[in-house]
Amino acid sequence: MFSAPDPGRLRLRVSARAVLGVGLAVAAAEMAGLSLIASVTGGLAALLALFTVADPTVRRQAGTTALLPAVGFPVLALATALHGQPLLRAAAWLAVIFCGVYARRWGPRGHALGIFAFMMFFVTQFLQALPAQLPELYASVALALAASSAVRFGLWCIERRTPPPAQPAPLPGRGLARLTTRQAFQATAACGVALAVGQLISPERWYWAVGTAWWIFVNTASRGETLVRGFRRVLGTVTGIAAGLLIAIPVAGAPAPTAVLVAVCVFGIFYTAAPSYSWMMFFVTVMAGLLYGLLGVLHPGLLLLRFQETAVGALGAALGVALILPVTTHAATDAWIRRAVSCVHGCTTAAARRLAGDESADPAPLAAELELLLGRVRLSLAPLVHPLSPLRARKARARQVIALLDDCAREVRGLAGVTADPQASHDARLAAACARVEAAVHALVPPSPVTATTVVEVVPVSVPRHHPGAEAALSHLHGLERALAGLDAPLRTPPRAPLVPA
Repeated sequence: MFSAPDPGRLRLRVSARAVLGVGLAVAAAEMAGLSLIASVTGGLAALLALFTVADPTVRRQAGTTALLPAVGFPVLALATALHGQPLLRAAAWLAVIFCGVYARRWGPRGHALGIFAFMMFFVTQFLQALPAQLPELYASVALALAASSAVRFGLWCIERRTPPPAQPAPLPGRGLARLTTRQAFQATAACGVALAVGQLISPERWYWAVGTAWWIFVNTASRGETLVRGFRRVLGTVTGIAAGLLIAIPVAGAPAPTAVLVAVCVFGIFYTAAPSYSWMMFFVTVMAGLLYGLLGVLHPGLLLLRFQETAVGALGAALGVALILPVTTHAATDAWIRRAVSCVHGCTTAAARRLAGDESADPAPLAAELELLLGRVRLSLAPLVHPLSPLRARKARARQVIALLDDCAREVRGLAGVTADPQASHDARLAAACARVEAAVHALVPPSPVTATTVVEVVPVSVPRHHPGAEAALSHLHGLERALAGLDAPLRTPPRAPLVPA
């Protein structure tokens, strides 16, 4: 967790800002004289606004944050109005779940709004909120969003100096072939199972099972990813419950130490979210225990019940992803790998044009896109390289693919660096090397008539043939050619067949 790379200390700064934003939101609710339930709701709203809003520009982030009440307030009203009607409440929440997951097709904004709507329904169950409390819940959410926005877009606007990278576009598809549509049905079915079984275990705390099933589907794209995420959620919950027995129960809801420990948990949630889902769930579970202590209902049996509901939710997610329109790990990984290889081709083509003297060609943005695509490939392959995976042949193949794509990324970064040197030039050897790289890419990913490109061949200019920039570019192109050739065997071997070395 603490050894994970943090370029520019971005995770550290975002985590510290989250503590400030959530703390200011809770302080605003307390200063306004709102109840404890309203203050907790406001703190959660601020945390969600800071955690889930991830648009590529500050302006779009502000727009998404401004839209959060448009989905949150109606859901709060619906959830509190149906508090005493279990069947209608269950049907309404499942409808919110389906719409929330389906909204991910509209990118980061739909993703954030869907999560916010779900969590507003969740918090009313967590706090047992009633219709009479609705006005102060509205007030607390409004204050929280204003306070967190003041921190995020005014006092500490990290994104203005370090814009977040644009995430890769989702895998294409129409109708039931679209991933978000499939996941909407999967998540709704999973949450339905979790809701039903969770009610049998506890008519009062059943919502934890639904919350577990929902969050397991966030940022996953295949059956394997979802199952691994479920395992990590259970692991984080178990360790968080153990810590809760040692921390939350002795604190017993004392305001000052609880506030300090909740702030530590908020920092931990943001700091560990990217490198470790298990650690993030550890901090979420400890924070939940502290809040239960603050509400005066914490006891060891409640923490045990928390584990049982989490296990039920993970089981519901496993059933949903396995039985309802499943997306296999192989299908998802193959699609992401093909996009990464095509991006390598785009980087090479842009670099060749730049070295030939085309100032408008720049491989740097494509190199950055490749890094994001490789992150998505690693996430997709995570189920196969997991230590508990029994599929040895597929694990070996997945590790080989990751290593070779990392080699491609390293060579592309080097090639982009060479092209940034205005003294670097093009010679006949570079044209030939670019052509070989293009042929290697097309051997892995055959070009379509629309996307097919040809490396531009340009005659040597007056810069000497063995200019250091040309030599470095040639070295990177040879490295790319070797890595792409190495990918041929693992990508062409059937998923369950043993990998035969080339």
